[in-house]
Amino acid sequence: MQNRQQSLGQAAVTQIAELLLDRVDPALIGTGSERVQEFLARVGSSSPRARDEDGKAISRWQDRVIEQEIPVGSSVLDLGCGNGDLLARLRDMKQVRGQGIEINSQAVMHCVKRGVPVCQIPILEGIRAFPDRNFDYVVLEETLQTLQQPAVVLNEMLRVGRRGIVSFPNFGYWRVRLDLGVRGRMPVTEWLPHRWYDTPNIHLLTLQDFVDWAEEEDVHLVESYVLCEGQVRQIRPEDNFYAEEVLLVIERK
Repeated sequence: MQNRQQSLGQAAVTQIAELLLDRVDPALIGTGSERVQEFLARVGSSSPRARDEDGKAISRWQDRVIEQEIPVGSSVLDLGCGNGDLLARLRDMKQVRGQGIEINSQAVMHCVKRGVPVCQIPILEGIRAFPDRNFDYVVLEETLQTLQQPAVVLNEMLRVGRRGIVSFPNFGYWRVRLDLGVRGRMPVTEWLPHRWYDTPNIHLLTLQDFVDWAEEEDVHLVESYVLCEGQVRQIRPEDNFYAEEVLLVIERK
């Protein structure tokens, strides 16, 4: 039985390798399918997005973690708050004092309709208007990689907030490396669906890149979560390779 399973597994790897070679960078064709098979055997396979009870893909898994992390009665600034979904839930579930910053006019209107305080202003300009330690938490969810000055915004977060919560896609994820290293193209995955010409991501970073920045800036990682193989869990040392997305709770040392 074990030999049969190994044969089936090798057959699947061979099939994937053959399909991949149809799309591979022509410059790598000469390396042969054996090298591609070896690589795929090492990295395994990618699981699809996690699904909710209705079978829909969970696109904002970070919201649930943030709701768990923020205590009752906290003050929260949400940078790029969108329609105000997170702040509205935190208000109703945790009785937070919330404030959003959002540039999109339609999203701002949704916030107003549901009673979420919001300022229609660019993130950096908006956060600079607040005094030091004005909030318990400052949230930057899936926005860091789209900013013109991400490091400046991170430092401002830790100036106006006691703690920051930041999440971002990990461009060190193995499938992203596979797309760029083997296919020779900018990655397009289920978590990074945009093509190079229409992506909002302008400052690509990996989990390790963020950890390096934190060490340089004397920033402490209070809590660390990753989305890996469709599951949300605590971070592990190898997750710069395996994590698809990351959420970190940070504060000044």
